[in-house]
Amino acid sequence: MELGSADAFERMGTLGVEEEFYIVDADGRPVSGTDDLVYGPTPPEPLDGRIDHELFQFTIETQTPLIEDPANAADAITTVRDALVEHASNQGYRIAAAGLHPAAKWRELDHATKPRYRAQLDRIQYPQHRNTTAGLHVHVGVDDADKAIWIANELRWYLAPLLALSANSPFWNGFDTGLASARAKIFENLPNTGMPTAFDDFEDFQTFERRMVEHGSIDDRGELWFDVRPHTGHGSVEIRTPDAQTDPERVAHFVEYVHALVLDLADRYESGEDRHNIRRELLDENKWRATRYGRDASFIAPDGDGVVSLESFVESESDRLGVSGLRTLFDSESGADIQRRIHAESGLDALCEYLTLE
Repeated sequence: MELGSADAFERMGTLGVEEEFYIVDADGRPVSGTDDLVYGPTPPEPLDGRIDHELFQFTIETQTPLIEDPANAADAITTVRDALVEHASNQGYRIAAAGLHPAAKWRELDHATKPRYRAQLDRIQYPQHRNTTAGLHVHVGVDDADKAIWIANELRWYLAPLLALSANSPFWNGFDTGLASARAKIFENLPNTGMPTAFDDFEDFQTFERRMVEHGSIDDRGELWFDVRPHTGHGSVEIRTPDAQTDPERVAHFVEYVHALVLDLADRYESGEDRHNIRRELLDENKWRATRYGRDASFIAPDGDGVVSLESFVESESDRLGVSGLRTLFDSESGADIQRRIHAESGLDALCEYLTLE
């Protein structure tokens, strides 16, 4: 039984970034039946020990090394991406990035043979068989387990605006879904995903985690795939909401904001602030608005009285936390809009090419 410990939460403010990508051919189309990048030649140093398959053989995840100084996050993200592109190129492949690959048809693609994924496919069946999603995960270290739980509880309201800003998956299985982030809805079909309920403290969360493993609902704690979770192995709070991003600068903007937000919440916890008591249903409604409308979404306020536009959220959070990346994200064309524009103007081939990394 793989369970974490309160002892893992010992450092405040460190960063780790996990990105999921797609392995594609020379034309930017998904490849099937390859495990070369994971099990073939040793990857470049930044990837050594920090690269693995996801569920499908054409999906791959990278991890940055531990980032001690947030000022170094952008360089770390770029370094890992460059190494992955080089590693793929050396074996005749390319790398693409988006929340969903528009040309991926799950029935035509091979699943990874790793025992963990075979067990998930057997247990979950159809929802997992079609799960061609790719996300961005940001870890921020927290130095106390109960503090991590409080922060994760509070972060839940902020997840919908983050999803709206990151929405980069309008196409799935070859058609336009009408959603800004189809990835969010497809991934949410799996068990133990979406918006978690609030936990009283670390003991409450650990009891839940242990019961899920003991009762056979999950094989290990890593299969709690909620939009935000305390990571009891890394000693971090992990935000898992955003779609994968094509542009690395966008990744850096999300990391900047998430880091500042977690530090702010840590200060509020230390000052004795009471947590918000937000109905799960309101949080789910906000996530749906982000999933459907992306940049045009507005959100029910934390107190349930009134609505917050995405623009007002960006302005207030940028001023409150002294970050610049949120405004850049909001002012630039969204990933979903870019994909739809390229597809309408130039077709699927051009869109596949746009999503590939150089």
